[in-house]
Amino acid sequence: MSDPIEAIQSAKAIQDAKAVQDALSQRFGESFDVDPQLAGLAELRSIAAHRVQRSYAPRPIAPNLLRLLCACALSAPSKSDLQQADILIVRDATKRAVIEGLLPEMPWIAQAPVFLVFLANGRRVPELFKMRDRPFPNDHFDLVFNASVDAALVLMNFVRAAEAVGLGCCPISVIRDHAARISALLELPDKVIPVAGMCVGWPVEASGISARLPLDLTVHEDRFDDGDLAEQVEGYDRRRHAIWPYRKQRDEARFGKAAFYGWSEDKARQYAVPQRSDFGAFVRGKGFKLD
Repeated sequence: MSDPIEAIQSAKAIQDAKAVQDALSQRFGESFDVDPQLAGLAELRSIAAHRVQRSYAPRPIAPNLLRLLCACALSAPSKSDLQQADILIVRDATKRAVIEGLLPEMPWIAQAPVFLVFLANGRRVPELFKMRDRPFPNDHFDLVFNASVDAALVLMNFVRAAEAVGLGCCPISVIRDHAARISALLELPDKVIPVAGMCVGWPVEASGISARLPLDLTVHEDRFDDGDLAEQVEGYDRRRHAIWPYRKQRDEARFGKAAFYGWSEDKARQYAVPQRSDFGAFVRGKGFKLD
């Protein structure tokens, strides 16, 4: 007689493997062979089926849960153990209102029960050198680069932790359009800059899975090769359009109405307008050296 617990576990593993296959097939447009005996399938299922959430139930997030998620997020890898990422929880209603006012095109910021800002902290390490009465020889571009990568890793770890407990997240990189205002609002000192915001809340409904560029274009072996870029992007445009077409075309007054409007046309229109051209000056103004 077979063990009923083993039978349940086996059925769950098969279900998880199928869910991973389905999610990745929808995202990348190819088939994946997922072994049901592979360890960690439940986590792979969560990662593969990641969705951005922009609609939240009016339900608070307990402070102890939020602190737990921050601890999990800050368990992310850190360059040379320098630990150059911080998380700022924006609780003050007045400050939240200012951020919401800066980004009226994103009403989900006001709806989310929690709003976070992930910070690149290049201040802490130089301060250690002051504490040890030593000169700091690495005050150059690598400082801000390492701190920003650390912040990005912490942000992604937060998303993984939040989704594991049933929460949904929406990163808000556009706060960098207002970096100086956000920095002043949150009283960020020199060498501490905002990398991205984050809406967090209990999802009202599941959103769709975003299609991604094919792995043949983004995964390389031994050497970089994008020789078939145009062909791959054209195929991706068509596949993505079939799954999730754009609801409207950007800036029709300037570019006209395209007969076919895919991802590449949308990005070409989006970045036809200069964005954050003053961000380098802001970063320098915060005490970072970019040479």
